[in-house]
Amino acid sequence: MRLSRYFLPILKENPREAEIVSHRLMLRAGMIRQQGQGSFSWLPLGKRVLDKVCRIIREEQDRAGALEILMPTIQSADLWRESGRYDDYGKEMLRIKDRHERDMLYGPTNEEMVTEIFRSYVKSYKDLPLNLYHIQWKYRDEVRPRFGVMRSREFLMKDAYSFDIDYEGARAAYNRMFVSYLRTFTRMGMQAIPMRADTGPIGGDLSHEFIILADTGESQVFCHKDFLTLPVPGADTDFTDDAAIADVVKRWTTPYAATDEMHDERAWDAIAGTEQVSARGIEVGHIFHFGEKYSKPMGAKVTGPDGKDHFASGGSYGIGPSRLVAAIIEASHDENGIIWPEAVAPFDIGLINMKAGDADCDRACDELYKSLTAAGWDVLYDDTDQRAGGKFATADLIGLPRQVIVGPRGVAAGEAEIKNRKTGERSAIALADVVNRLGARP
Repeated sequence: MRLSRYFLPILKENPREAEIVSHRLMLRAGMIRQQGQGSFSWLPLGKRVLDKVCRIIREEQDRAGALEILMPTIQSADLWRESGRYDDYGKEMLRIKDRHERDMLYGPTNEEMVTEIFRSYVKSYKDLPLNLYHIQWKYRDEVRPRFGVMRSREFLMKDAYSFDIDYEGARAAYNRMFVSYLRTFTRMGMQAIPMRADTGPIGGDLSHEFIILADTGESQVFCHKDFLTLPVPGADTDFTDDAAIADVVKRWTTPYAATDEMHDERAWDAIAGTEQVSARGIEVGHIFHFGEKYSKPMGAKVTGPDGKDHFASGGSYGIGPSRLVAAIIEASHDENGIIWPEAVAPFDIGLINMKAGDADCDRACDELYKSLTAAGWDVLYDDTDQRAGGKFATADLIGLPRQVIVGPRGVAAGEAEIKNRKTGERSAIALADVVNRLGARP
């Protein structure tokens, strides 16, 4: 993509309304535009990151055996009255009426709707286990939305819902999602620590939050330092092997880890000071087991191998992709801007023509652009007539993992410069060797 043909509304000054790093950098980098309190449009650069985050989530949900569907954003209040949550949920639920004066709501979550789908079609244990997920916009009427997309009213959510015949099956489903989440966040270049958590309004008795450590995190967290070196299961993980998956979960839940709300000072004090990690953290995922909380009041039964009807045992598993984009920035930035992990970067390479309009620079950049694209790299080519200093500032701000810099002196010497955005390391290399040095895109 040529920058001269791209929509990238860079802001030179820090927006006054931005309270945290991610909000400030997302506005400055032209990723989002605020449309109202807690409501944002995702502009081209931001949408590319959001799509890459969603793609990784989908791949890992599919790998773990979940099946993608798509449910409506507007739900009938009748379903929520069946479960007993309509009056209990609170003012965060946006309640509306349609033209026939029927009570409706803008869904903050989908336990009721997916349970209605399940009870309509699944009648036998032979159709289990079942895990259905979707990635959908949701709305919660936060009393004070803040911090950009980190805590907005309208947000994108991946929510999965598992159904099993009994607790043992539901626990196995929970474990599969647990391991899937470990893999998901690792693939995005983050280290997520599962911490025992409160279930909140979702309900249930088994719950973990996945927390990434960040100096600018929203809450205090406590964990054993073993979490920093625990191996994350690889791409060859067999999600059909319940025993092996359970062993992974056991390893990842044995050391101490808790959010501030669930912190146990006595257990914490029993850990040697050199083994303690007390830091700020950001929640990027939350999983729950809630048993019959929804199936029982909504009559979602299946016939078991004993010939009797059983209420399905369920679980709920959430990741907020829009929130996750901000969390990645909070964990990966410097004073110059964003530092994207490679897997979610909007482009792989920023190609910078330091003197657009110069015949030799244009020719060298055009050739590199074609060659890098042919090798599979996603390239943002800065072919604008902006001054070199502004181009460097833009490249650092938007945080692409690699910069390939071409200027008159380099072209005269037959060289380009490659910069690693994360480390700042620069190296001069012959123009003819740039593509070979970078290789084909992994």
